Amino acid sequence: MLRLWENVRDLTLKSTAPCLVYEEGDLIKRSIRDLYNKDIDEILVAGEEAHREAKEFMRMLMPSHAKNVQLYKEPEPLFIKYEVERQLNQMFSPVVTLRSGGYIVLNQTEALVAIDVNSGRATREYSIEDTALKTNLEASEEVARQVRLRDLAGLIVIDYIDMDERRNNRAVERKLKEALRHDRARIQVGHISHFGLMEMSRQRLRQGVVEVSTMPCPVCQGVGHIRSTESVALMILRSIEDHLRTQGPANITTSTSPEAALYILNHKRAYLHDIEARYRVTIVIQADDKAHGGHFTLERGAEAIPPVMPETKAVQMEPVHAPAHVNGGGDEEEEIVVAAEGEDQRPQRRKRRRRRSGRGDQPSAQSFKTVPHPTRTSTIKMTEKGSPRWPRRPSRRL
Repeated sequence: MLRLWENVRDLTLKSTAPCLVYEEGDLIKRSIRDLYNKDIDEILVAGEEAHREAKEFMRMLMPSHAKNVQLYKEPEPLFIKYEVERQLNQMFSPVVTLRSGGYIVLNQTEALVAIDVNSGRATREYSIEDTALKTNLEASEEVARQVRLRDLAGLIVIDYIDMDERRNNRAVERKLKEALRHDRARIQVGHISHFGLMEMSRQRLRQGVVEVSTMPCPVCQGVGHIRSTESVALMILRSIEDHLRTQGPANITTSTSPEAALYILNHKRAYLHDIEARYRVTIVIQADDKAHGGHFTLERGAEAIPPVMPETKAVQMEPVHAPAHVNGGGDEEEEIVVAAEGEDQRPQRRKRRRRRSGRGDQPSAQSFKTVPHPTRTSTIKMTEKGSPRWPRRPSRRL
């Protein structure tokens, strides 16, 4: 690094502004600068030009280690021969298997990175405590390796297998700190809590491999779960009704996934007809092969025109009473005049008889008797149960 700084300084003094004095190295230079250490015995580089560039950069950094840079001449691709491609594909998997049979699960969220350690098939030890200790120690090394490979940064929470002895927790903490010693990013490591959680913070040097090489799922929007067909159908119907209530009645065409469209037409047809009848609109459900999950569209059509109801002529009926004749077993004739609208029509008169009392000496339940009113000179009619009934005023003839 000191030689690199001297080259930048000499070039700055010799050049005339504006001039490029330093440029961030390409992939080969950055790999050697960030990953190479004294424990590496050999560096294989495919391609003569890349090999020459790597060797010159190694001579500038560590001249005694320039002999470790070798040219790869085999016809088989370098990554396939040493199974590097398989390891690169494993970086996109959230599950990493350990040698002892356990595994770790990495889940990157917006706020933090959650890492869960599980024993899996690691049951070779004599006791549960020994199994948990061995799995946690192996998981600490793998966590440090995956953090560097995937460029995970921010708050990282590791859920270790619970251990009863405190000295085992301290051993796992020392193992993780030792594995993170060669990481170039600034790291702060906490202690294992009573619940078996360890919190650590890592500096973000660059975007992670998963962030650069992936994109959110267009179906679930990166959540990992989608709504069921029944839930999507109810959501569509409620959205239609809310749209009609807020925006006003209008014909609507809805496009959704084939599963949701078939479910609405087969299982929610009555509810759909009820919405059409209440708002007097036409709703069309279409199946769209490009729509997945809970995606749907509402297209508003022409404004709904309410049907014109035929005008009906109002008929008014007013009763007109004839002179009452109260007998022991007599009847009362009630005269009713029916008035219909129109100039040429004349009022029609019809009679209706109502029986006042039953025949014989015994009065019926609907018979009446006349009693004097205490404050008025006229009389009112009382039923057998004692409730008063005032005489009707004769209406005017039309």
